[in-house]
Amino acid sequence: MKHVRVRITAEGREDEIHPMYDVMMNAPFVERGTALQWNFTGDALGILHYIEGDADAYAEVAAEVPEVLGFDIVDTGEDAFYAYIRDATTDALQDLFGPMTTGGLLVVPPIVYHEDGTVTLSLFGPTDEMQDAIEAVPPSIDVTIEEVGGLAATRPAVEARLSDRQRDAITTALELGYYEIPREVSHEDVAEAIGCAPSTAAEHLRKAESKVLRDVFL
Repeated sequence: MKHVRVRITAEGREDEIHPMYDVMMNAPFVERGTALQWNFTGDALGILHYIEGDADAYAEVAAEVPEVLGFDIVDTGEDAFYAYIRDATTDALQDLFGPMTTGGLLVVPPIVYHEDGTVTLSLFGPTDEMQDAIEAVPPSIDVTIEEVGGLAATRPAVEARLSDRQRDAITTALELGYYEIPREVSHEDVAEAIGCAPSTAAEHLRKAESKVLRDVFL
């Protein structure tokens, strides 16, 4: 079994794969996007995105794309929104998703759309199926393997490695505004909220941050 993180790019041919892929990569009203979850059935793709950008502009375009079978937008009020899209798939999209979602392979959330026009995603499964899936990617897509590892390298595994207290500390810190800019509370406030000493809260936060940041950037 193997975990592989890959970076893909269509080199400006996103619309040939699917109109909504083109929107995610090139629309001026989408600053950054992340696919949080999806369901691929071959002839349709249901996908939940978190998008930083203009929700109204996104909805206006989605309503005009023939391949979009339905969608729902939830605006967070912070220049970001959740978008559920159900798309009819194109032949090119089936060629891309099909090999990655058959047999024993898993696409591990999230899929991240980057400002440089590339997309990163993680796959986990049998090594031979992994190789076959990567080789089956259509020639319109360029694939670069960025990391090869085991199950422990996947993001859900990283989250699972957080202890209950680390998870409690970091979620409480988020809720209280510890990670806002400027910071709204101190680690002493987090400590009071979770019922521990300030030094203990600071240690929980440092360890949780280290695990999460290593997963994202290393």
